Amino acid sequence: MLLLEEGGSPGVLAARVRMRERLRWGLLLLLSVFAYGSHAPLLTLCRVDGALPFSTSSVVLATELTKLGASAALLLSRDWHSLPPSAPPLSAVLPFALPAALYALNNNLAVHMQGWMDPVTFQVLGNLKIMATAVARCLILHQPLPARRWAALALLVVSGACHAGAVNRARGGPEEPVRLYITPLGAAAIALYCSISGLAATLTERALKSQPLPLSLQNLFLYSFGAIANLVAYLAGPPTAGFFQGFSPVVGVIIASQALNGLLMSAVMKHDSSITRLFVISCSMLVNAGLSVLLFQVRLTPLFFLAACLICFAIHLYYHVR
Repeated sequence: MLLLEEGGSPGVLAARVRMRERLRWGLLLLLSVFAYGSHAPLLTLCRVDGALPFSTSSVVLATELTKLGASAALLLSRDWHSLPPSAPPLSAVLPFALPAALYALNNNLAVHMQGWMDPVTFQVLGNLKIMATAVARCLILHQPLPARRWAALALLVVSGACHAGAVNRARGGPEEPVRLYITPLGAAAIALYCSISGLAATLTERALKSQPLPLSLQNLFLYSFGAIANLVAYLAGPPTAGFFQGFSPVVGVIIASQALNGLLMSAVMKHDSSITRLFVISCSMLVNAGLSVLLFQVRLTPLFFLAACLICFAIHLYYHVR
């Protein structure tokens, strides 16, 4: 009776704990969706005469440093007492070096590819990283997928193509058609980009799950290597007027939101999988479209609603969500 008076039976208490965990997990995923979806509209708000007034390598490096600082703060404030008694061995640190270098390579490759294909082609073909990630998980993590889940991922690829077509038609009218093109170098680059994306996500997931270390400490390893790799890319790039040249409050929001998103995605890959990350990215297209309507008066076309339906069906097919 006392147990019931204090809150219920053990089964009821366990159900409440599970409900709280589900709510926390749902909030984490929603935050990631909004962080991903707001990225492109925020970049558009920054443009001056159609061009970004800042160095993209500066923003990427600032984002990596922000993630590094946030990981250190979380480690010191929350996870300090759960650290191992001795320093982690190199075998716990080095697995994060390769994915960090791959992420830095892909960030710079994505910038250079814009001159080898139009933005719509980049968006459509870039969705092939969904299949590349699934293949990498099968080969590296030895986690084959049933046909039903392959079909769900294929639907995500198609939904991305529909979304890209919807945005293209909404922004361009019959008087200003967008020319679709891709060079041979662009075709090779997009294949490399998708392969690197799938490999980096899978290697990150394996590194995060390989040892029972606090996530904040593992993030510290990952973003230390990431900051070094992006610093090298920044120093090797074209000279700029200054690191903070062109920065604004909106750029600060971009850096903060992408840093938060990086931390959230680490939690997703450690406690779930890099496939869930792909569903987050696909769902973020809906946020992207909504913000584009509110901020830039973009018109939604039937292709957008088809993309939204395909995403919902893919989620149902992959996770059996009803």
